[in-house]
Amino acid sequence: MAEIGFDNRVAIVTGAGGGLGRCHALELARRGARVVVNDLGVAKDGGGSSLSPAQQVVAEIEALGGEAVTDGHSVATPEGGAAIVQAAIDAFGRIDIVVNNAGILRDKTFAKMEPADVDAVFDVHLKGAFNVTRPAWICMREQNYGRIVMTASNAGILGNFGQTNYGTAKMGLVGMTNVLAVEGAKYNIRVNAIAPVAATRMTDGLMGDLTSAIDPALVSPVVAYLASEACEVTGEVYSCAGGTVARFFVGLTQGIYDRGLTAEAVRDRLAEIRDETGYDAFADNKGEIKKLARILGG
Repeated sequence: MAEIGFDNRVAIVTGAGGGLGRCHALELARRGARVVVNDLGVAKDGGGSSLSPAQQVVAEIEALGGEAVTDGHSVATPEGGAAIVQAAIDAFGRIDIVVNNAGILRDKTFAKMEPADVDAVFDVHLKGAFNVTRPAWICMREQNYGRIVMTASNAGILGNFGQTNYGTAKMGLVGMTNVLAVEGAKYNIRVNAIAPVAATRMTDGLMGDLTSAIDPALVSPVVAYLASEACEVTGEVYSCAGGTVARFFVGLTQGIYDRGLTAEAVRDRLAEIRDETGYDAFADNKGEIKKLARILGG
């Protein structure tokens, strides 16, 4: 089969000045995409700013013979998100791909976490994805084509100590992925998410012996597929780390049905409720609704 390519496609990669975003931008550009390299050059906690990291990535792309432009707008505001999309249109005339990768950390235990820590992380991760995706979405609907990749996290799907704000924002992106996949289907817009594990500045000192094995460049092939015209899936979440790729999905046990349900019945039959034998994995919410209607109507 032919190699996946991005000729005449335009991509925005947020947080692309380093780490995963840089690898994504380089991989897309290597395959022919014209890329908006968005990055504020901030510290891990969101402080400071510098366009230098984004400019360096653009220089790398140009050295490969590709086309790219820098963008220093913040994803954390609607105005910034709109400006990022406008930068793609001004430079290249269209927008086909959005890779929502920008992120910061404000890790603290829940007892010590302040509202400002939650707001800052939500503004970049969750609202940031909304702020960039929404103006791009309008363009994608009009051209009847688009690919969106969200960056979720194991911290949201599985939980991680000290990351209430981060994990909540990341799981919110899974919800956004699910809804946009449904809404985008008739417009040929496919929306998927990754839950990556990689050695980057954001994970510095956290991965121990795994560090050398989890090159961020090994996540980018998954992003490249999900961002391509060849992508046939939507509304899915993929775990990717060090060359491993697997799909996360929501499973529902067979559970129980009791028209006289009581708290005591839940207690006494909890093992049956939790039994994973014969679980259902639904592609969308309609599957669960149909199952519920079948049970209650029986």
